[in-house]
Amino acid sequence: MPVDAKYKTTATASGGGRDGKTALADGTMSLQLVVPKELGGPGGDGANPEKLFALGYSACFLGAMRVASTQTKIPVPEGTTVTATIGIGPRSEGGFGITAELDAYLPGLAQPEAAKLIEATHNICPYSNAIKASVDVKTTTRS
Repeated sequence: MPVDAKYKTTATASGGGRDGKTALADGTMSLQLVVPKELGGPGGDGANPEKLFALGYSACFLGAMRVASTQTKIPVPEGTTVTATIGIGPRSEGGFGITAELDAYLPGLAQPEAAKLIEATHNICPYSNAIKASVDVKTTTRS
């Protein structure tokens, strides 16, 4: 399905990939990467692709929730947060895969409305759309 990209950004990774560096072409961000101990690396300070995915997915989903709110007429309560937990590990079919969990905190919103808003958000969020064929995203909604 074609996408009419309204915005693009570019990053370059160097070094060893997961144990190198990554930087945005516009110079606004550069990160040292480190392999987590759980994946055989040294761990410690530094980012990794899963941390970056969790940051992006949580922010993107919250933004998409605001769009879904206008479509569903369900208000996003003040103080709403989205927490993304991203995992990585071997797949039974070979190679590696990711897991994704989203915890949406919608203070004071009734559970049926919260569930409807989260479902609508999944249909809008670019991250959800990008992974829905390969990752079962688990969601928790709290109010």
